[in-house]
Amino acid sequence: MNTRRLTWRAARLVGSRAETDAARTLVFKIPGWPGHLPGQHVDVRLTADDGYSTQRSYSVASASDGDLVELTVQNVPGGEVSPYLAEVLEVGDEVEIRGPVGGWFVWRPTGVEPVLLVAGGSGIVPLMAMIRARRQAGSRTPFRLVYSVREPRQRFYADELRHAGPGDAGLDVAYLYTRSAPDGWPRAAGRLMAADLGAHGWPAGLAPDCYVCGPTGFVETAADILLALGHDPRKIRTERFGPTGG
Repeated sequence: MNTRRLTWRAARLVGSRAETDAARTLVFKIPGWPGHLPGQHVDVRLTADDGYSTQRSYSVASASDGDLVELTVQNVPGGEVSPYLAEVLEVGDEVEIRGPVGGWFVWRPTGVEPVLLVAGGSGIVPLMAMIRARRQAGSRTPFRLVYSVREPRQRFYADELRHAGPGDAGLDVAYLYTRSAPDGWPRAAGRLMAADLGAHGWPAGLAPDCYVCGPTGFVETAADILLALGHDPRKIRTERFGPTGG
């Protein structure tokens, strides 16, 4: 979307809300923001009074909305950036943001093929941007989300996904719990299996666009399952994250 050289921009925090006990959604106002595609990410830079600076990359959680950009940050204990963003940053404070970055792991609202989103933990963030962009565009492209988390209290965007409105018609959400499932949940707690994507994903014959995001091990497992189920490797897009110091 933006072909100009990326530059650092002042970003002022104008809102925030808790997603889980360890994650927070931050709403930044960034004058001159060029817009972004769902699935892209940004770099966030913090600079101390003594001139020391450090930066980390975070996926954008929101659909493009003028000069507002939402990020959802998982607090990484001992990290340099995420604890400050998740616990210290207050409305009115500023950081520097550069972006948007990335052009392959994106979904465009003009797409018509069915979409399968497979998220592990905080890997839901760029996929949620796709869901929100679909709603914003009034798209009728059918979406299915398979969201794997350790336990119910670690779900991001729980209320939004639970109370889907008219703009979310055609969006199906399936939760998988790896450590602790709610009482009476039809699936026992455990890791992602072929049966899960077979039951909640799209048949390979429909040639869906597949987006997989999460920790490296989760992404590799999900991609291998999709290939084993017959999905075209050219239609499987992955984004992974691992320990980066936060």
